[in-house]
Parts: sequence; C-alpha cells; structure tokens
Amino acid sequence: MTDKKAAERIQELIEILNKASKAYYDDASEIMTNYEYDRMYDELEALEKETGIVMANSPTVNVGYTVKSELPKVQHEKKMLSLDKTKDREELRAWLAGHEGLLSWKLDGLTVVLTYEDGQLQQAVTRGNGTIGELITDNAKAFRNVPYAIPYKGRTVVRGEAVIKYSDFEKINEAICDADAKYKNPRNLCSGSVRQLDSRITAERNVYFYAFTLTGSDEELSFARRSEQMEWMKTQGFDTVDYIKVEEANLLEAIDSYEERIPSFDIPSDGLVLTLEDLEYAAKLGTTAKFPKDSLAFKWQDQQAETVLREIEWSPSRTGLLNPVAIFDPVELEGTTVSRASVHNINIMEELQLGIGDRITVYKANMIIPQISDNLTRSAHIEIPPSCPVCGGATEIKDESGTKTLICTNPDCIAKHVKSFSLFVSRDAMNIEGLSEAGLLKFIGKGIIRELPDLFDVEEHREEIVTMEGFGARSFDKLVESIDKARETTPARLLYSLGITGVGVTMANVIARYCHNKWEEIMALDKESLLAIDKVGDVMADNICAYLIDEDNKAMIASLLTKLKLDESFEENGTGLDGLTFVITGSLENYSNRKELKAEIEAQGGKVAGSVSASTDYLINNNPASGSSKNKAAKELGIPIITEEEIIRMLEELK
Repeated sequence: MTDKKAAERIQELIEILNKASKAYYDDASEIMTNYEYDRMYDELEALEKETGIVMANSPTVNVGYTVKSELPKVQHEKKMLSLDKTKDREELRAWLAGHEGLLSWKLDGLTVVLTYEDGQLQQAVTRGNGTIGELITDNAKAFRNVPYAIPYKGRTVVRGEAVIKYSDFEKINEAICDADAKYKNPRNLCSGSVRQLDSRITAERNVYFYAFTLTGSDEELSFARRSEQMEWMKTQGFDTVDYIKVEEANLLEAIDSYEERIPSFDIPSDGLVLTLEDLEYAAKLGTTAKFPKDSLAFKWQDQQAETVLREIEWSPSRTGLLNPVAIFDPVELEGTTVSRASVHNINIMEELQLGIGDRITVYKANMIIPQISDNLTRSAHIEIPPSCPVCGGATEIKDESGTKTLICTNPDCIAKHVKSFSLFVSRDAMNIEGLSEAGLLKFIGKGIIRELPDLFDVEEHREEIVTMEGFGARSFDKLVESIDKARETTPARLLYSLGITGVGVTMANVIARYCHNKWEEIMALDKESLLAIDKVGDVMADNICAYLIDEDNKAMIASLLTKLKLDESFEENGTGLDGLTFVITGSLENYSNRKELKAEIEAQGGKVAGSVSASTDYLINNNPASGSSKNKAAKELGIPIITEEEIIRMLEELK
C-alpha cells in the first residue's frame, strides 16, 4: 500500500469507527459488531504504527479538551501576506507568462499555521494580522482532520485554511430556533469556532483543515515543484486543497471546470488561487510590501440581476434609528431568492437617486449580503417619512460627520423599549426561544407586537411572518411551539419577566416564596409587606409598588394571565443545608446548567455564592486537581472541594 493510500485508509477507518462509537455510546444503537469494530481498530492501529500518521480525532488516542481564559498571542516566524487579486481571466492568464502553475480553490475560512517537531503537533496559530496571531493548539487538535502525529520527524510548518462545510453550517443553523441568532455565513462561524476558549465547542462544530503550502522545514526536506510539496503533505496525513496543473493554454478551461463545480462544492470558497509551480523561480520573485509575487487570487465576478424597486421600508432600532431597506421584485442571486437589501443611510439613497418603480441592479457582496449596485432609472422620488412607522412620533434627519440618518424623536417609542421584550422572552423569564432583539424589532416594526401579551398571539400572523427575512415555515413553527411551552410558567418567572427595576431572578423567587407562590398575593403586596421580605429595601419596595398599582400595568398583566397557566404549587424549603455556603465551578454532567444545581441547594436552605471566600463551606468542582483560581483559593483557605456526585449524595440524603 502506498503512503498516500495508507493515509486515505486511516481517514476512512477513523470516520467509520468514530461513527460506530457515537452510535453505541450516544444513541444506544449498534451499527457494527464488536468483532468488526475490534478488527478495524486493530487495522487502524497497525497502519498508524506503520506510517507514523496519527490523526487528532483517532480513537486510538485521547487528546482531550481544554478550557482557557484567553488565547495567547504569538508572533509568526514569517509574515503572512495577503494575495493580490483580479477578476479578469485574461489578466490572470497574462500573469502566468509562459510558466507552469497550480490552480486551486481559494477557501473561505480562517488561515492557520501548524508547526510539527519530532513528528508531533507542537503549535497552531491563526493568521491574525499577518504578524501576530492567536495560539489555538488545543483547538486545532479538535479539528476533524488535523494529524496529531506525522511520520516525518524533522521540523515542519504547514499553512492551510480552517473551514466549516456548508452541510455542517446548515445543520448547526437548523438547530437554532431564533432566526436572527442564526450564523450569517460559514466563515464567521468557523472564525468563532477556531478561536473558542473551550476546545470542546470547537470539536462540536466540525472544523476541517486543508493544507495549501509548506512554509518551513529542515534543510533535508526540499522540493523543486509546488505539486511535489502538495503530494508530500498528503503522505503525512494532511488533506490539501484541490488543485489542477495549468499553463496559459489550458488555464481558462481549468477556470471553467471550477466554476461548473461551484453549486455542488461543499466547502466555502470565494474564488481561486494561481501559484507558480517552480519553487526556485517563485522564491526569486520575492514580495511587495503587501503581496507575494508568486501567487495571484482570482475572484469571481459578482452575479447581478435587474429588478424593480417597490418600497422603502424603515426598519426600527432600539436607539431610535430608522434604517432604510429596499424591497424589490424577487430575483435569483448566487443560488437563493432575494427581495430586500439594506440601503444603510439617507446619503446612499440620495446618491442612488432611488424612487419607487425604478429599475435597479442588485448583487450579493462577497456572495452573501444583498446590495444595490446601481439605479438605472434614477427618479429620486423617495419621500422621507415625517412620522415613525412604529409609534407615529415625529422623525428627524440627523447629520453626523456628513452621514445623514433618520431617527424617531419619541422617547416612548416601543422600539426604544425593545429591551423589555428581550427580558420577557429570555431563558430565566418566559423562556421563549426563537426571538432575538433583532427579531423582536422586526415584529414591532410590522405592528405584530405592541405590548407583552401580543407575543402569545403571533400565530395569528403566520402568513406575514413566514415571508419575513430570516423566518420561514420551519422557524415559525418552532417559535409557536416554544411560545406554547412558555404558557405554562411560575409566578416567580412571571414576576421577573415584567422587568421591574431591581427585581432580578433571585429576588423574584424570594418574593414568590414569601407569597407562597400565589400570584394574587404578589399583586396585593404593599410597601410594609415588601419591607418584611429579606433583602427588600425602601427603593426596591417603592419600585415594585409603583409598578403593581399602575393601571396600565395592571391591565397588561390581566391580559397576560388570560394567556398563561400559572403553576402556583408550593413546598416549604428544607433545612438540611441551612447555614452552608457553596460555590460551583467547572462543567456539570448531571445538570444542564449551574442554575439547576443552585436551585436544589437553595431548596434545602443552602446558599450559592459566585466566588470563594472565608465564608465558603464547600467548592463544587468535578476536577478537584485543576489549577483554577477557585481551586487555589479553596486550598489556601482549607475549604473542602467536592465533586458533583458528592453534592448529589448530600442532597439525596436530605430528601
């Protein structure tokens, strides 16, 4: 078996074995027998020993995950320059000037530099600003296809692109209900995934690495041609960017072949790269201050479409800014249908001389964001609305440093109070998934919601919502499902969701327990009763009373109650943990989050603090041996460090 074939077989075995392990351990199902698994495992182990290639995601190694407080900065040995570019095919062919070259995809992700010493991955660094990048070694070990060990034992430095495939990007976005919380494009998602402080998150995002050049190695490792370099990297276990050898005669044909593959190509790409094949000649060319002279990027021409402008929609924001959005007849661009594009400000509207009914041309900037490129009619018939489309208040044009924008002057405009809606739908309040602040502003701008109870009636606006940008039938159905779940709630959640100044999650729970979880008792609280509650002072008592006696608020709450089902059941707190203070740190295995464990501790009379101090009785940490600051503080103060299993046993004994 050739080195290349062995490397391919290693990748194949890893994928099969990891899929089998996931099915067995995570999904409680079997896709192969133990005998077959062991046979493949033994074959993989033998191939790793034979070739020296060990991938970071191989079942034969356990690299593990790490959590960092920050990503250290590292200076690159060689400055990483960006590529000069062209959109002209003939210019690209002229640049080749009779030489051989390699034409490859220009992948759209995050450039990463991997350094190997003695065959082991020692360092991974992002491109950063080209001079200084961020150290992401632990995250790189969590990439799907990065070699953890390679057969070559000398020093090796490989540059490549970290990417998230379109298919994985779509799966990740499908799991996010909130249309406005979805990731905008694979590149942004990849950038955030590669630079995570928790490498477990990186692993979950399915990041791939594709090598495109060897930038440093021992003198004994040298190549005359770039294609030899690429093939050598494959023998070391790296996936490389796909490339074609080209000359002037076949360059245009090669470009066409790549263009034909764009619709089915699963890896994000924003063009092609042409590099010189002769490495000695390439080295003699040197660089400019900004670009290497041995490579040139080819960017695809933006696909444009002609359409008709039908409307300018003024989209509200919480700052009072009204953003102009062009609505036009739907057109196909880069494989999707678009019908709206941000105009950004009044200056751009005036420069384009926009008018309703004008014929305009539109394109997708970077093949992603719809923009207006030109106005063929230029009738300049757009009227600036004198009143806010949300509240009817007066509008005003502001000119700041030459940029003209439209704002609503009404301080009580509902859009300016979108934060109250955001709080209401948040996890600790009504827990309605699928509505970010941006999504709420869209609903406010369309008049779908005016006050909090309207959130429970969005199903009546299905036809309008499913046609809104960022929303579709599936997102809408998930939103409605989340709203229906939110109807069943508790008095404490409802109280917190109202956004009364000073009433946070903890205080809402304290007040609800004082009132035995009865909403009528909460509404009947006066200042004297409030001051009798632990930790309620004069200012908070006044805020609560003022809110609850306001007639508009009372009417709004009454309307809310017709749409909710309150769980007013009540159990007295236990006393088994009275007087004990706990601090929780690190990840949990039996609780979805720390708040769940905190609630159980408080239900037995215990307290949960945020930091370790002399008054702390126990620090809960599933990794007692870690060198975290809280562990160090606990050890210095002689505070016992217990695991999640130990606190669970303590709680079970009290039940």
